[in-house]
Amino acid sequence: MRKLTFAMNLSLDGYIAAPGEDLGWSVPSDDMFQWWSDRVGATGLALYGRKLWETMSSDWPTADQKPGATPAEIEYARRWRDMPKVVFSSTIGTVDWNARLVTGDAVTEITRLKAEDGGPMDIGGATLAAAAARAGLIDEYVLVTAPVLLGSGTPFFTALDNWVNLTLMETRTFPGGVLLTRYETRR
Repeated sequence: MRKLTFAMNLSLDGYIAAPGEDLGWSVPSDDMFQWWSDRVGATGLALYGRKLWETMSSDWPTADQKPGATPAEIEYARRWRDMPKVVFSSTIGTVDWNARLVTGDAVTEITRLKAEDGGPMDIGGATLAAAAARAGLIDEYVLVTAPVLLGSGTPFFTALDNWVNLTLMETRTFPGGVLLTRYETRR
C-alpha cells in the first residue's frame, strides 16, 4: 500500500495562500527549495487539485528555459516534469506534463491509488487534501511553517468529521525561521 502525504508551505496562522491566492509570502530559502526539490524527486505520484495544478503548471514546465534560471530551478523543473501526476478537476479539459486528469470522485480514485504498489504519493491543494483527510486517507502531514501571519486566506486544515491523532516524527529549522514538522497519522 502506498503512503499518502499532505505537505505544503503555510503561514504561522495556518494558511497556504493569502487572499487572492497570493503566495508571495512563501518564497523559500535555497535550503528549503532544495528540500522541496528532493521531495519531488522522491515522490512516486503527485495528486493535485485544480488550483494548485494551475499554479504549478503555469511555471514549472518551462522554468528551466528562462534566462537566469538557477541550477536548483533547472533541477526542480526537470524533476517536476518527470514526476507522474494526477489532477482532480471537473472544470479542466486536459492536462499535460506527465499528468492524467480525473473528473470523477476523488476519494474513490485516491483509495484505489493507495492500494496499488508504487512509491509514495503527495497530495496538494486545500480542497483535495480536505476530502482525503475526511476520508482518513492521509498517512502523513508535513507542515512547512513560515514566520508570517496572514490573517485570512486558504486554510491548510479544514473542518474534519473526527479527530486525527498524530505522532511527531521530525522537526527541522530552515533559514529565515521556517519550521518543518512532520507527523504520522496514528491508526
